[in-house]
Amino acid sequence: MGVLHAKEPNIPKDYGMSPETYPSNPVQPEVPPRPDVHDNSGPAAVVRTIDLHQRIRVDKVHIDGLVRTKDDIVKAQVMDLFKAKDFRQVVDHAQTVRNKLESIGCFNKIGVSIDTSKGPNASPDGVEVTFNVKELNRLSGGISTMIGNNEGSVLIQGKAPNIFGRGERLQAEYSYGSRSTSNINISAVKPFVDNWLHTILTTSVFSTATDVPWSGYKEKDNGILIDVAIAPGALKHNFQYEATYRNIIATKDATFRVREQCGPSLKSSLRHICSIDKRDDTIFPTGGSHVSFSTELAGLGGDTGFMKYEFMLQSNWTPFEFLTFQLGAQAGFLREISNDLQVNISDLFFLGGPMNIRGFPRRGLGPHCDNYAMGGNTFWALALHLYTPLPFRPGRNSFGDLFRLHGFINGGNLGNVSFQKDGDYSDYSKIFTENVRWSAGAGIAMKLGGIARIELNLVMPLMMGRHDMFQQYQFGIGVQYL
Repeated sequence: MGVLHAKEPNIPKDYGMSPETYPSNPVQPEVPPRPDVHDNSGPAAVVRTIDLHQRIRVDKVHIDGLVRTKDDIVKAQVMDLFKAKDFRQVVDHAQTVRNKLESIGCFNKIGVSIDTSKGPNASPDGVEVTFNVKELNRLSGGISTMIGNNEGSVLIQGKAPNIFGRGERLQAEYSYGSRSTSNINISAVKPFVDNWLHTILTTSVFSTATDVPWSGYKEKDNGILIDVAIAPGALKHNFQYEATYRNIIATKDATFRVREQCGPSLKSSLRHICSIDKRDDTIFPTGGSHVSFSTELAGLGGDTGFMKYEFMLQSNWTPFEFLTFQLGAQAGFLREISNDLQVNISDLFFLGGPMNIRGFPRRGLGPHCDNYAMGGNTFWALALHLYTPLPFRPGRNSFGDLFRLHGFINGGNLGNVSFQKDGDYSDYSKIFTENVRWSAGAGIAMKLGGIARIELNLVMPLMMGRHDMFQQYQFGIGVQYL
């Protein structure tokens, strides 16, 4: 968080905007003050009274520390400050502007000061807001670790931020995972934060290698991804185009159904992702919901074609102080669009794993052939969780808050549903009634670095298929979970 100061400096440093540039706020009649707030910082401190609802106006905004960053992109972020009508609004708007300045990717340190207005043109109730910023270095990089679902990776990255002074950046990343996965990604990012859509354009060139032993193949992808992200409000949209050259290589003992899908293929697709996240925390939320819906159309070129829909919901509520319920739901459907275009095994859905349908092995649900997961074109999954703090609250307000006791019941199904042109939907209902798997369990969950979670669970099967494998004790780590 930044630092917010209310003070009266001797010599303010002006970098730009004045009341002549932007419309001023009219001075309103004074409101009776609330109880006084006293600041006694020492034996000789001066007692000051601050009325948070005192009517004031913002006369000037100073930006101290600009070197490469252009004035126009900064001015677009601070406009909200001139809408403030009292001291409380100035504080709130200053924090909002600070968050906007952080989002453009030009600064690594931002401080805020609020001072009384000075000079011959100062208003009687005017204030000046100063942002002390420190720009990012021209080049940066490092080596770190990255966590995926039940996989750890070493990440080497380099960045060139704020290249042309308006938030543009060029970055390169290389990662190598614990399951022999590797990824090379070079991206160019251009934010358009001066418009109300807050558009960010990203162009990436990537090369990935993935080992999938649960399905008996390895995959190498090379391609390009163009992403346009807009966030006009709480709702976020991502419009993407992806062109990928893929090569699937079967392992030595892979089944024939996997081998017949091996070889090179070309996928050209359009994708739209719509999401809204109102949770108060991503790992252990106590309230709010997260909803995401994605649509993908492949077949604009190449030899792969399908329509793919995915839905995800998470809702949290806390009826009592130490008791939080969480409902998670996921569903997906994939349909072929032409007999001349193929659907690859890597495009299908899979279920099962310690962060998915708990109790079942990774990719352990759904169609199998010779103990290899084959995936399906339709799936659904539900989970109900109950979280409580550790008994007797050891390490409260510190290390102990990273842990939660965890009880759950989850289930779902995965299969291949054929599309009926005659309007017969009986085949669809089978996915909800036949071979449904359920399990329940309890364990302990831990927040890791604020971006991932670790689970250690004891699971009991409730419903399972004849050939399903079950894991009574399960350990999982990941950033996404059901």
